[in-house]
Amino acid sequence: MTDLDQLTQSLARNLRRLRTERGFTLDTLAARAGISRGMLIQIEQARTNPSVGTVVKVGDALGVSITTLLDFDRGPAVRLVTGDQAVRLWSTEAGSHSTLLAGTEAPGPLELWRWRLMPGEGSDSDPHPVGTSELVHVTAGELTLVLDGEDHRVPAGASASYESHVPHSYRNDGPEPVDFMMAVSVPSA
Repeated sequence: MTDLDQLTQSLARNLRRLRTERGFTLDTLAARAGISRGMLIQIEQARTNPSVGTVVKVGDALGVSITTLLDFDRGPAVRLVTGDQAVRLWSTEAGSHSTLLAGTEAPGPLELWRWRLMPGEGSDSDPHPVGTSELVHVTAGELTLVLDGEDHRVPAGASASYESHVPHSYRNDGPEPVDFMMAVSVPSA
């Protein structure tokens, strides 16, 4: 395979992946880039070698660089976040806290959290955008999950999934600390 063939294959693969991750149809991306739908089809099927200008237009429409579109060494991306790089977003003097462990943007924001709630403490959350889902898994204690005013008890070892586009909160009504993991998936804009 020649270098040009390899770049054409890389462009096809990366364009298809990035378009799909962003939820763009061929027509949507063509309109954003100011090129024809047919040209996009040919690029995604590696049947053409587009001009640099066309690649720039596609990259701009996707919000990525030419380098990203042509990157043929790129394998599955792994972003390692060590414990000391995790971000503690809130804490109380009693010891309750939440820590953002990791996140990604594909296809929409996806976050992984570690929480601790001390006895008698809680945290309120405003409604998230419609389509947002959360998963919790309690590892110690019993979490009181309040969803749109209704209490749900989640004991250690149990998990819960719910849509979080309504007011919700997390409470520890018990005598022991509550530890839980949470994943939050927000729909792409």
